[in-house]
Amino acid sequence: MPFWALTHVFGRNDMYWYRLETAFGRNSITGTTVKHPEDLPKDLLADEKHTKHGGEKVYVATTVGNDCMLGAALCKGADSAALTQGYGVFAKEARNLDPDYQAETVNTDGWGATQNAWIALFAQIVIIQCFLHAFIKVRERCKKWGELFTEISTVVWNAYHAPNKRAFSQRIRRLREWAQETLDEGVVLNKLLALCEKAPLFAQAYDHPHSHRTSNMVDRLMRWQDRFLFNRQYFHRSWEAAELGIRAWAILCNFRPYCPRAIGKRTDGDCAAERLNGFRYCDNWLENLRVSTSMGGYRQ
Repeated sequence: MPFWALTHVFGRNDMYWYRLETAFGRNSITGTTVKHPEDLPKDLLADEKHTKHGGEKVYVATTVGNDCMLGAALCKGADSAALTQGYGVFAKEARNLDPDYQAETVNTDGWGATQNAWIALFAQIVIIQCFLHAFIKVRERCKKWGELFTEISTVVWNAYHAPNKRAFSQRIRRLREWAQETLDEGVVLNKLLALCEKAPLFAQAYDHPHSHRTSNMVDRLMRWQDRFLFNRQYFHRSWEAAELGIRAWAILCNFRPYCPRAIGKRTDGDCAAERLNGFRYCDNWLENLRVSTSMGGYRQ
């Protein structure tokens, strides 16, 4: 809802409501959302959202777990050093809640700097490469091929749904053989063979049954993030205000209630934070959020 609409209904002025929302960004995203250390997700997803600050390209290092936004930090670059600093904000907040916290897996796309950043922050973490991103690279080049595209999709996703690592490796080998026998030389064949070459990276997910094999969870939340950034026409004020703005959005995203139709079908909570924690302080979602921000979400 735009700030002018809040002013029209509740009075005050637009800047009052802007400052009130932005102030939520001073709280710890992880500490506000997760109430007990044992509920900290060990299997994460991470991606960078491209956006603008003062007309210059910047990135939002986004961390997601259990359908909650756990980290959203602005980075001026997409190299390993900048992303390590960006994702390090989540690591710092998580270790404030649990000093011994160690993430077990993180799902990422193929961007090497992202993977290097997570390995630098959590030395024992296992990188799970997103299978969906590999398929999308194939789809973008042949989705207008009609029946042949349908056949390619069927073969690729048949490999994905293999019940165990051994079956997955076998289906990937069959996918490679089928592609070489069926497709002509070109970009699509090369992309399918590249997908097959990454099979060992995809197969690691079978050793971690609770890990995320695709980026669906983070992609869903980043679509909301994209709408938020577009509606405000990105960032134009100070760097500090921009950081507070994206952090405030992440916290509000975790506590705002699902739509009434979705709530009616759920028995595990009215919002993402309640679903993760298994309880709520108050029935009113805004009051629940205000209680959760006690001490800024910090424990130590």
